[in-house]
Amino acid sequence: MVQQVEIFSFDLRFEGYRLRNKAAERILLASIVENGIRDPLQGVDIGASRVLLNGFKRYRCAKKLGIGILPYVSLSSDPASGIIEFLRMSNEKGLSILEQARLITELKDGNHMSTADIACLLEKSKAWVSVRSGITGEMSPFIMEKIFRGQFPAYAYMYILRPFMRINRVKADEMDELVGLVAGRNLSIRDIGLLAGGYFKGSAEFRDQIRKGDLDLGLSSLRNTVRKSDDCTAVEQAMLRDLEHIQKYMRRVTARCKDTAFKTGAFFAQANLLTGGILRQLDLFVNAVRQFHDRSGKA
Repeated sequence: MVQQVEIFSFDLRFEGYRLRNKAAERILLASIVENGIRDPLQGVDIGASRVLLNGFKRYRCAKKLGIGILPYVSLSSDPASGIIEFLRMSNEKGLSILEQARLITELKDGNHMSTADIACLLEKSKAWVSVRSGITGEMSPFIMEKIFRGQFPAYAYMYILRPFMRINRVKADEMDELVGLVAGRNLSIRDIGLLAGGYFKGSAEFRDQIRKGDLDLGLSSLRNTVRKSDDCTAVEQAMLRDLEHIQKYMRRVTARCKDTAFKTGAFFAQANLLTGGILRQLDLFVNAVRQFHDRSGKA
């Protein structure tokens, strides 16, 4: 049941468990200005407090706009049950794997639940739960803070930095150092990948250059090295451009899918046809990209 509650009554202890996305928040702010808050916030009622689990972007936008009353739905009166219910809904709510990992770690450490209990309640395998709890176990508190504050892209950690830790045996303090040097610099995923390769596999002189803050100079030299050493053919250059465009538009569409400003029937009819076509090709696309990623990594 949706309630109308005062904004000051929310407990924000789990705010740091949700990833920040400044671009998505700007879009949401503009939508709220025009249409108000349509979807209720969700949380757990503990006494007089409402511990928020979902809706932190809406909460922050409401604070900026001076909105004092917000729609709210309680998922439970017990924190563990509320988190379980929220995770069960996560496919619809679009939780990332890192957000799922933080909440599962809370269930294990804060509520003393076992992997088997969590898997049973979520109707997932024990491997699904273990993978997510393992992610937070290998991530340092420093990197976790940078990622969840939106200062370092989660994608770059998952698919660029983690392989260095597993395959190249990069130490945790070295990983912290690199993330500290590049966090908040608004670098592209490609540039972070170049810097990570140069930083962990390159010379001591290059690492010293990056430590001094010469990121632009370092990236310039890396790009020149890549261009000279690869000597890509026209077909290869076209493929690289396609991959860059896919990466760019994947991030853009991911952020815009949650936009509540979409309203017209004509838009939704066309969007449904297009997304249906994308979904039909998705498994083939993911398998092809995964195989190509493995092949390029070995090369």
